Amino acid sequence: MTAETQLPQATGSCCTPEGSCHSGADAGTQASGGVTTVYQVSGMTCGHCEGAISEEVSGIEGVTSVKAVASTGRVTVVSTAPLAEDAVRAAVDEAGYELVGLA
Repeated sequence: MTAETQLPQATGSCCTPEGSCHSGADAGTQASGGVTTVYQVSGMTCGHCEGAISEEVSGIEGVTSVKAVASTGRVTVVSTAPLAEDAVRAAVDEAGYELVGLA
């Protein structure tokens, strides 16, 4: 019964108690304690591109997740601390693409 009373009080979710969600795609701290940063990358055209960028950026120390979307050119990176842009740029370059900057 204790679990039932705690469920509605859950915190750290992007959803409101009413069940609506928001994207939270801006750079900043997430409820989980991670930092989310969105970058603009040029040259992505397909799923292979997304995978190549995700693989390289995931190799940066502190990165916990990467989501690359070819159709928008955006790469969302979640890390334990803010990342040095030159490290992200080097990883994107290694994958064969160009980091334009912050989205």
